[in-house]
Amino acid sequence: MAAMISPEFCRTMARYNAWQNRQIQTACAGMTETELRTDRGAFFGSILATLNHLLWGDMIWMSRFDGGPAPRGGIRESPDLCPTFAVWSADRFRMDGRIRQWAGGLHNLDLAGDLVWFSGAAGREVSKPVALCVTHMFNHQTHHRGQVHAMLTAAGQTPGDTDLFLMPEEV
Repeated sequence: MAAMISPEFCRTMARYNAWQNRQIQTACAGMTETELRTDRGAFFGSILATLNHLLWGDMIWMSRFDGGPAPRGGIRESPDLCPTFAVWSADRFRMDGRIRQWAGGLHNLDLAGDLVWFSGAAGREVSKPVALCVTHMFNHQTHHRGQVHAMLTAAGQTPGDTDLFLMPEEV
């Protein structure tokens, strides 16, 4: 079976993730905490709650990929991960660095085989191909950032370009 993804794909997506998160952070920086916490009808409600869930998701997947720390709580608690935008910004910066460092050290062999973990969402042990799980992490990021992008746009903010081909080389 051909490889689903490569280490270079992971490095590109880690760069893309960091670039997009910086743009989201810049767009959010002009908003008040109240505006960031306003329920805007998204699955997790507010911009901050959605950003928290996304950070939580990255933390849980990275704990499985690199053996580092996992976030507290489960999916239900994820919208409350960071109490303020400032805390989220600092934690997001660290997580983006952790993802880039992990991706930078990947080899093809690291993406082969199965990942086995206990899934709180499924309530059982799960075994899936590592490459599928890594792809899911990057897709999960894009999905929820799309929700945040829509909420920011509706709130009058300008979140920036999202097209992968427009990503600056120096990111």
